[in-house]
Amino acid sequence: MTLSRTDFSANTRALRAAFAVYGREANSGSHCECGRAMAKGPMDFTLLRSTRRAMRHTPLAACLALSLAGPSGPANAGQDRQTFEAVREADLKLATIGWRLAVSNAPLCDRLEPGTGLQLHTLDQFEAGSRAAAAAHFGFAAAVAVEGVVVGSPAEHAGIRPDDSLVRIGSIDIAALQGQPGTTQRLVAAQLAIANLPPGAPIEVEAIRAGAPVKATLQPIPACRSRFELFLTSGYNASADGTMVKISSQFLEVYTPEQAAAAVAHEFSHNILHHRDRLEARGVDFGMLSGFGANVKYFRQTELQADLLSVYLLANAGYPPRASIAFWQRFGPSKAGGIFRSRSHPHWRDRVKTLEAEVAKLETISARPMIPGLIAERSQPLSGDWQSLLIRNK
Repeated sequence: MTLSRTDFSANTRALRAAFAVYGREANSGSHCECGRAMAKGPMDFTLLRSTRRAMRHTPLAACLALSLAGPSGPANAGQDRQTFEAVREADLKLATIGWRLAVSNAPLCDRLEPGTGLQLHTLDQFEAGSRAAAAAHFGFAAAVAVEGVVVGSPAEHAGIRPDDSLVRIGSIDIAALQGQPGTTQRLVAAQLAIANLPPGAPIEVEAIRAGAPVKATLQPIPACRSRFELFLTSGYNASADGTMVKISSQFLEVYTPEQAAAAVAHEFSHNILHHRDRLEARGVDFGMLSGFGANVKYFRQTELQADLLSVYLLANAGYPPRASIAFWQRFGPSKAGGIFRSRSHPHWRDRVKTLEAEVAKLETISARPMIPGLIAERSQPLSGDWQSLLIRNK
């Protein structure tokens, strides 16, 4: 069963139950981790932190899942199916956005990977108490399986189907990939191994489908190198660490597909512009002091650069670039203003004004793909000059 967008929004209960079913952190707070990186770990910068209590992957989340899932037996099995399919749909929505942005903007990127259209998952990602149900529902016959296939992608053209279990993809022996239960280690290992294959060379795929071996030849399309990960949460979270874009499921539930794509495009821009590497090269403080002193000018520069590039990414991928403006007009007043605004980020009203001017300029350009001047600057150190990029709302 594949849920429609309306069904998905109506099944928030199922998505909330997934907080404890999947090995992913759940957080009811709200923050954007935009283009920021801890010196030795994932990016962790805050545009907004809600005052609501954070619900992390703890017994509280497990109790919530149990209360939502109901009693054991057929009813619980039905709830499992609903939860699994709600998450599958959300993962595929994000994968589709990422696919469109990554393939359409490949000419802008200096780090490429094979664009396959495969959305993968592993049994490791599920909590121990849910793995048997997940194995039965998705038909796992190997450690890594196909959760979904982007419509119109090379994977679909090759005849690869959801719930195919992967044995080998190109030179990659799936059984040799390692990962700890309750983590995404094996999934990340698979994604990185695929990313290291030649971007445009055919990929031979061996899989198991309904207990029988199948083979297919996949002809990838060169794509910008980046992973896209769904963050199961009731808050608004988005981050980019140079190799991955992570976005909250809440964006897919609450915002239009075009506005959600705008949020993804902003984070993706940080990766394309190598902001993590360039911020680290400047020796900025990635902690509580990010909004103070010399740190501010570098962070604001990267935020504005990501805003500006995002509208070109959207346009090249066939999304309306004005979706970025609509996103900030909706997100800004309640999520990025007032006492919750971080000094490391420009005011949302100024960002809207800046985006409006850039979109007006973009709309006079007919050539595709559009490659803005920011791309040529990514090999240079950050200057800290954010003022010249900003148009203030007066």
